[in-house]
Amino acid sequence: MQINETQLKQVNTQIGRLIAADNFYGKRLKAAGVEKVETVEDFLKLPFSEKEDLREAYPLGLMTCKEEEVVRIHSSSGTTGKPVIIPYTAKDVDDWGEMFKRCYEYAGITNKDRIQITPGYGLWTAGIGFQNGCEKLGAMAIPMGPGNTPKQLQMMIDMKSTVLCATSSYALLLAEEMEKQGLKDQICLKKGIFGSERWSDKMRQRIHDELGIELYDIYGLTEIYGPGIGINCKYDTGMHYWDDYIYLEIIDPKTGENVPDGEWGEIVITTLVKEGAPLIRFRTHDLSRIIPGECPCGSKHPRLDVISGRSDDMMKIKGVNVFPKQIEEVLALFPELSSEYQIRISHLDGKDSMRIYVEASGSNDFKELQKKIADAVKSKIGFTPIVYVVELGFLPRSEKKSKRVIDERYE
Repeated sequence: MQINETQLKQVNTQIGRLIAADNFYGKRLKAAGVEKVETVEDFLKLPFSEKEDLREAYPLGLMTCKEEEVVRIHSSSGTTGKPVIIPYTAKDVDDWGEMFKRCYEYAGITNKDRIQITPGYGLWTAGIGFQNGCEKLGAMAIPMGPGNTPKQLQMMIDMKSTVLCATSSYALLLAEEMEKQGLKDQICLKKGIFGSERWSDKMRQRIHDELGIELYDIYGLTEIYGPGIGINCKYDTGMHYWDDYIYLEIIDPKTGENVPDGEWGEIVITTLVKEGAPLIRFRTHDLSRIIPGECPCGSKHPRLDVISGRSDDMMKIKGVNVFPKQIEEVLALFPELSSEYQIRISHLDGKDSMRIYVEASGSNDFKELQKKIADAVKSKIGFTPIVYVVELGFLPRSEKKSKRVIDERYE
C-alpha cells in the first residue's frame, strides 16, 4: 500500500507540528533539512522513530500542542525503562472513539448490545478505549476492569452481557471457570473482542469452543492511540485498519526497506491526524503483513494479518536464535496438547537450558509424549529442550496477559 496524495498532505501537516514543537523528531527533520515531503520516495527517506526515543522524551517531550489543549495522558504498559507518556487533545480522544466505534460496527455489534469490559483502566489505554467506543456506539458499557472473576461471572449472568472485551488469556480463564461451575447455560455472550497479546490458533479454537462465541482480533498500541486502530470483520480474512487515521508500512526488520504487500515484516505506523503526540514512521516491532486484494465484506479499508510475534522477542539459547512462535508451531502439531504452555530458560553449570511446560488436553502417556515433543523441537531449532507435559489447569492463568517466556538467566 503506497502512501497517497491525501496522506502525504496530512504527513506534511504533522511535519509542521513536529518542527514547531522542536521535539526529538522535529530536531531530526531540521538536521536533515526536511520541511515537507512531495513524493513516496521523499516519505521513505524520513527517519524512523523508536520506543527508546519516546522514553527519552519523558515526561511531556512528545507534546506538539499547547499544554492547555491536553485533556488526558496515557502511558504504555511496558515494565522496563522509563514509561512512555502520550498526551491527547480532545480531538485525539474523539478520533480514537470514532475508530473504536468503527471496530464494534465491523464486528456486527450495535447499540442493543451489552458490552462487558475487563481490560484495565487508568494510565493503560485498554479499558477506557473500549468504553469510549462503546459510548460512541450507544451500547451499554459494563466497565468491570480486570480481576475478581466470581463478580465478573455474576455480572455477566445478571446483566446478560452479549459482548466480552478481554485479553485472550482472561477469556480462557473465564471460559474454564464457567465450565467448572456449570454456568454455560446462563451466559448470553455472542461475541468476544480480544487484544493486547498474540494468541495461537489452538487457544483461539478452545475459547471459541468453550464460550461458543464469534471471536474478533483488535489491534492497537498506546503510542498510536491505543486499541481500536484495526479489527477483523465477520469474514475473518485479516484486520481492517483505518487508513484515514494512520498510514501503515511493512518493512524488513533488518534492512528497514519496505516489503511488497503479502510479505511478512515489521509494522511501521505514521499517525496522520493526531494532535497531541504525532508519530512518523514509528517502529512497532510487531510482525505481520498487509493482505493484498479486497475483503468479501466490500470495505475499502486495507487489511493486516494476525500479529505473528515481535521482531525483538528472539531468545538466544546455546548460540541459537529461537522465537516463541517456533515452539508454538511445534506444539500445535500435537492434538493431545491443550493451548497453554510456558518456556523457562536457565543457565546451570555453565550451560543454557530450555524447559517447556505444556498442558495435555486429556490423559495420555506423558513420558512418551514428552519425548516426541522434545524430538520435534530439536528438529525445528537444533537442540533438545527438557519437556514436561502437565495436567490441564496446572499452569498459571492470567487476568491480563499470560507470561509465556521466563528467562531466569537475568533474574
